[in-house]
Formats: sequence, structure tokens, C-alpha cells
Amino acid sequence: MRFDGGMSNPLLQPSTLAFQLPDYAALTDAHVREGLDVGMAQQVVELNTIAANAEPATVANTLEAWERSGQTLGRTLNAFWVAKSADTNPERDAIMAEYSPKLARHSDSILLNTALFDRLQELAGRQTEGEITLDEQETHLLSERLREFTRGGIQLSEDDKDRLREINAELARLSTEFEQHIVAGRNAAAVLVADPAELEGLSDDDRSAAQALASDAGTDGWLISLVNTTGQPILPSLQNRELRKRVYTASITRGLSGEHDTRQLVLDTLALRAERAHLLGFEHHAAYAADDGCAQTTKNVTAMLARVAPGVLEITRREAAELEARFLDDNPGETFEAWDWDFYAARAAAENAVDAEALKPYLEFERVLTHGVFAAATKLYGITFHERPELVGYTADARVFEVKEESGDSLGAVVIDPFTRTTKQGGAWMTSIVEQSHLLDDAPVVTNTCNFPKPAAGAPSLLTWDNVITLFHEFGHDLHGLLSDVRFPSRSGTATPQDFVEYPSQVNEIWAWDAELLADYAVHHATGEPMPVALREALVANRRQGIGRNTFETTTAMMLDQTWHTTPAESLPSTVDDVEAFEVSALKEWGVWFPLVMPRYRTTYFAHIFASGYSASYYSYLWSEVMDADTVAWFMDNGGLDRSTGEKFRRGLLAVGGSVPVMEAYEKFRGTAPDVAHLMARIGLE
Repeated sequence: MRFDGGMSNPLLQPSTLAFQLPDYAALTDAHVREGLDVGMAQQVVELNTIAANAEPATVANTLEAWERSGQTLGRTLNAFWVAKSADTNPERDAIMAEYSPKLARHSDSILLNTALFDRLQELAGRQTEGEITLDEQETHLLSERLREFTRGGIQLSEDDKDRLREINAELARLSTEFEQHIVAGRNAAAVLVADPAELEGLSDDDRSAAQALASDAGTDGWLISLVNTTGQPILPSLQNRELRKRVYTASITRGLSGEHDTRQLVLDTLALRAERAHLLGFEHHAAYAADDGCAQTTKNVTAMLARVAPGVLEITRREAAELEARFLDDNPGETFEAWDWDFYAARAAAENAVDAEALKPYLEFERVLTHGVFAAATKLYGITFHERPELVGYTADARVFEVKEESGDSLGAVVIDPFTRTTKQGGAWMTSIVEQSHLLDDAPVVTNTCNFPKPAAGAPSLLTWDNVITLFHEFGHDLHGLLSDVRFPSRSGTATPQDFVEYPSQVNEIWAWDAELLADYAVHHATGEPMPVALREALVANRRQGIGRNTFETTTAMMLDQTWHTTPAESLPSTVDDVEAFEVSALKEWGVWFPLVMPRYRTTYFAHIFASGYSASYYSYLWSEVMDADTVAWFMDNGGLDRSTGEKFRRGLLAVGGSVPVMEAYEKFRGTAPDVAHLMARIGLE
């Protein structure tokens, strides 16, 4: 097929580049439209052919045929989504806005296709009757497909199916619009500083980066950009209290007014989610979400949050009292505020020999990546990483690394894109450009996208300790994709329940603290001297410092998410002016209203639940951490950062992806269900 006056569209056939990496050098945004249109049309024909097949249903003509379908669409979506989320532009925003509802309707055309559902039921019936035998992966895939149809509304009346189609299309539109608003709102909320004296406490490198950001924005001075969380990484360094207040206030007021107000999008989304849940037979959207995860019910989610929250609040109050005392020593008669917390926490850490600014010169990005993140993966799994500079990523900052097995055989590739830009959505994430699959003989290609401050030209990229943990965390997702060893592409890597998918990434964070590894990657960027032993030991010894506040802010965000999605539609705010009051009321009802520590995400910039796949599932991070803490205990009891333990974890958990029931895989690997006591001990709640 030809495109645009004879130019071939690289999305309409498999890429001939190494690892089937999309030809980003030739790919244009205009190609994406054709790829989506052609891809959807092709898959409809392919799936209708499966449904109409007069031969008895088999694995080959039903499950495998389905897995082979939609390759043009999948190739286009994978190539486009990562580029759009990491480096958007008006045309990419327009494509997303136009095609999100179309893609929702396409999904509905599959899940509401009675003939296709009947074909799957026929296959299940033949298995039940003993006419055919399915192996473990085939059985699980068939079960999951049937469940998707049930959750997708196949049993609804025709009128209800029509309404469901309308709801899904509108929700897709709202999600896209929310994402675009928060990216634009985050950029608009950047704080401009005219007087350099206000920047006291910032390093020369940070000042240069802020000045470069202002210059890029066409203005004089220094521009402090925001990240998508409530807390801002610059706050621990700013000695000027008024500037701290400006930065913090800019953060927590995003989306509450003006052209980037997201409140009506939130209310419209919540109403439609509640309506859809009722159509599908669920009490509320949270029940619909939990049913698709390991938690199964909102009762189980609520019980976990209620068990953790009181103790975490008490720890947080103790931390607050200690910091307030320090604050009052400097500011007698003043009131300790939320924007003071990080600054005084950093001073407390420094007194314990853990000075955040003293750490940064030893945490240069390249060294952390190669001698930390990559080195840990090599020690555990035997894999090695080799940069391929001739391969073009989706932005100029993106770098492609080939991943090889211990034997030297090629395993796949990872694309690293570490630095923030105004065109990039907030946060950090992993995606798959190519899913591993034995059926299609595809090797995995995954991405690692972060929002670390971009250094000024010629300067090193120095990370905070939180940045280091983020890099290890996202690479845990990458490993889940890279080490997948499954037959079907739809079950590859991270294609697991939402409250399981964070588990491998959280386990990978533990290696940032490994003493031998830390000694190797924490090296001064200018002198080459290793981090002083005393500083390394203090970092490890004080790793639980601030754990109350950190756990509390994520737990309260989980509670907000649950409250928004369990509240009946008629009890939700009727106007945008009531959104903030609803937030406060929700946290008070949970017994966790504590203004000094706001939720990690407030409603108006809560991208996880209004622009991503975590609606009513943000609890997943804590649920996954139960398994994470339990697994870390296993690692420590069995050799730690060791090749043999890594191989057991790889083969038992990472390799199976979502090809089998994940909790069965966990209990087979661990020998028992996860023990929550390890998480309670980690938090300090023995």
C-alpha cells in the first residue's frame, strides 16, 4: 500500500530495522492516521473471519488466529503512543483526540460481537467435553478472553449495548482531554524567578538548568518547572521560604481554575464510569475495577488501606512534630506549613550525614544507569546491555540499547529517554513497542521514560536519590517485559492484573541500596572518587527516614481514588466549585485529613486515574508492595543480588508474564501466599 503521493507508510508492514524498531526517522504523524484506519479495518475483517469459520473451533483457528490479528493496529498504536506521551505536538494531540473515541468503538465492536463470543464458547465447550486438550497457557488465554467479553457487556440488551458504546467513546475522549490539560497546566504553572537571590540553596548546575529553561520559554530569569506530583523535588533546596510557598502553591492549585481547569472533566468522567458500572452489574466503578485484579473486591481493598492508614498517620505526625521543632528554632512564632516540610526534612537528613545536595555529585545519571541499574540486571539475570547509536529513537534524547543473554544471544532492546521536556507528560513509565511472543517469533522492545531535570549543555545530569529509585523502579517494569517468555503476545510481560503489575518494579528498587553495587555506581562525577563510606552507610542506615510521610501521601491518594469511585453518582459534587470540599470530606471520613501532607496527587492532576489505566486501582502500588516486601525477604534469605536467586525469580515470576494466573505463579515461586508482615515491618508497623 502506498501513502502520500507514493511515499511508503512504514507502519503498514513489519519494520525491517533491528528488533522491528519503528522507523522513527521516516515516520511522520500523518502516517499514523492511515495506520490506525487501516489497522482497525484489517482487524475487523480478521476477527469476523474467525467468527464465521464453519470448522470446529480449535486453538489454531480461534485463539492463535485472534493473537495473529490486528498487527498493523498494534504496531501503529505502540509506535505512536510512546512518541505522543514522550514528545507531543499539536498534531499528535489532535490525532489522540480524534482517534481515542474511534478506538473505543473499535474495542466495543470486538467485545460486543456475539458471533465471536460464541466461537470462544464453542472452544470452551469442546475442552469441557474432552474433544480437545488445551495446555496451561491456552486454557488461561481462553478464560481471560471469555471474561473480557462478560466485562465488556456481551450479555446486555441491544439498547444497553448502544448506551455502553456511547459511554466508552465519551470516556476515551475525556481521558485524552484530561491528559492534554494537565501537561499544558503543568507547563503553565512553572514558577518564574527574577531575582537570583531567591535561588539561594540551589546548586550552580540547577541554576543553569533553570536559566536555560527560561531562555527556551523566551523569557529572562530562572524558570522552575513542576513535576506531576504534589511534592516538588526542588523544595528541599530552596532556602527562600516565600519561593517555597510559591512553588508548592503552584503545584497544588493546578487544574482548579483558568484555561487548564480539569474539574468538569473529572465530574463528567466519574458520572459516566458510575453509569457504566451499573450497566455491567457492578455496584460502582471501584467494584468493576477490583473484579479485574487480584483484590477481587473493594472490601479487600478497603481492609488493606484501613489496616495501614492509622499507623502510618501516627508515624507521619511524629515526623511532623520533629520537623516543626526544627522550624520553630529558626522561625519562632511562625506556623510550620506544608511547603516547609521538605526543606527541614533535608536538613534533618543532613544532620544524620545524609545531605541531599552532598549526594547529588555522586549520582550522575550515566554512571547510575550503567553501573547501577544495568549492573544489577547483569548480576541477577546474566543479561548485558550494548548501546546501538545507529538506531533512532522517538526523540533526540532517546537511546537504544541491545540486550543480550549470558550466552551472547540477542534478547531484545530497551529505549532509554530520561529527561523532562515541555512536550512530555509527567511522571515516569515503561511501555512495550514490541511484545515478546513465541507465536509470532517477536523479541521484546521496551522503553524507559522518566522526567529527570535536563542538565545545561556540557553539564552532567545529577540525580536526587528519589530519581535513582525511580530509575530502578521503571527498569523493573522493563525487565518484566524483556524477560517475558510466553507464547501469546497479549499475555506478554506486564500484561497482568493492574494490582500485580507494580510488583516486579517495586522489587527492583531494592538493588539501589545494595552496598557493593552502591559503592560502584555512586562515584563523584568530576573527581572519580567513590562516595565516602560514611555517606553511603548513613544513606542506608537512614533509609526509613520519612517513610511515614511518603507512605501516607500515597495512601491518601489511594483513598481519594476509592472514594471518588465508590460514591454514588447522585452524591458526587454537582458543580466544580465543590470538588475541593469533596476531597477534604473524603479524607476526613477515612480519618486521614492532615493538611501538612496532601495526597501525592490531588484530583485535578491525578493522571493515574483520569488519564491512565489506574482508575479505582491506584491502590495497586500498596497491594503490590505486600508481594514486593515478601519477595525482598526471600531474596535476602537466599543470597541477595545473586545469579542463582535472580534466575529463580526470572523463571518463576518474570518469564510467565500474564500467561498463567499470576497469584498461582506467585505462590508456586514463593511456596506460600505473600506475608503482609514484611510490609508492616518495612513501614515500621511491626
